[in-house]
Amino acid sequence: MKLPRLLLVPLAIAALAGCGKHDSHAGHDHGGHVHKAPHGGLLVEIGDHAYNVELVRDDAAGKLTAYVLDGHAENFVRLAAPSITVTAYAAGGRQTATLAAVANTATGETVGNTSQFEGPAAWLKDAGEFNGEVGALEIKGSRFSPAAFKLPRKK
Repeated sequence: MKLPRLLLVPLAIAALAGCGKHDSHAGHDHGGHVHKAPHGGLLVEIGDHAYNVELVRDDAAGKLTAYVLDGHAENFVRLAAPSITVTAYAAGGRQTATLAAVANTATGETVGNTSQFEGPAAWLKDAGEFNGEVGALEIKGSRFSPAAFKLPRKK
C-alpha cells in the first residue's frame, strides 16, 4: 500500500509545476518556465494554454501585426485563414483591424498557410493602452472563442 502513495508525490509535484491559467502579457512565468513574446509584443492566450497570438503594435506606421504561436510561444503555428480580426476599445471608441495573412518566402509561408498576419490600424498612432479581443480562430481543426487582452503602449 505504500507504493501508490510514493507515486502520488511525483505526480503532485509535476501538476504544480505545470502551466496554469494566466492573464495576457508580454511574458509570463509558470512555476519555473517563462513564456516570452519572440517579437517583443503581447501574448494573448488562445484556449486553455493551447496557443498564443502575439500582438505587435507599430504606432508610428499605424500597423498591427499578429503571430500565431504554440502554447509555449516557441513555435509558429500556420493557419489556413486569409485574415484574422482584432477589435480594440481605444479612446476613439471601438476600432476593428482586419489583419491579412502574410506570405514569407524565407519560411515558405503563403497566404492560406501562414502564422503572420498584419494590417493597417491608423488609430494606433493616438492610442495609449487599450483593451480588445482577438476574434474567433480555427487552429488545427479546433475552433476557439475570441480572446480578450490589454495592449500597453509600446515604449
